[in-house]
Amino acid sequence: MQKNRFGLSFDFNDAPRPQARPCDHPGCREIGDFRAPKARDRLNEYWWFCLDHVRDYNKAWDFYAGMSEQEIEAQVRQDTTWQRPTWPMGRWRTQGRSPREDLYNGASPFGPEWDGEAAAEVRPRRPRTPEEEALAVLELEPPVDFARIKARYRELAKAHHPDTNGGDKEAEERLKRINQAYRTLRASYAAG
Repeated sequence: MQKNRFGLSFDFNDAPRPQARPCDHPGCREIGDFRAPKARDRLNEYWWFCLDHVRDYNKAWDFYAGMSEQEIEAQVRQDTTWQRPTWPMGRWRTQGRSPREDLYNGASPFGPEWDGEAAAEVRPRRPRTPEEEALAVLELEPPVDFARIKARYRELAKAHHPDTNGGDKEAEERLKRINQAYRTLRASYAAG
């Protein structure tokens, strides 16, 4: 027996003990410390079992028992959004196909304004490197080796040479650009 600061005596052993909940399994005399949902549609109502019986219950529990394939698929889809309603965002709501189909077919996840040529207008482009410019003049795309660059240079030099074009000034200017592009690429490939 102890006394508090007001002089009242108390005993911790006299405090009422909470009643132990018996196991809900018929005929079991153990304490029911473990809860298990009563049914799929009553997930907040519980059976209270001892450890052995809750293990047996959990082994036999099948949330999807009695549901058709379509009901199971709908439940799984609803669970992916935590049972919250969803709706399309942006322009996707006005498109005929689903966003999943669009992504599967290679569309941008940011909407049609980011697809194809429209993306070049919307997204800021970084300036091309001199090597990229030179490859564009020779009408080549990376990756490319120096043997291919040299072969392409020879083709274009023959095609745009002023002697084969009757002294055409445009062909001469084009050949100057081709020669400069070849020099740029030769220098970068020789250095690399």
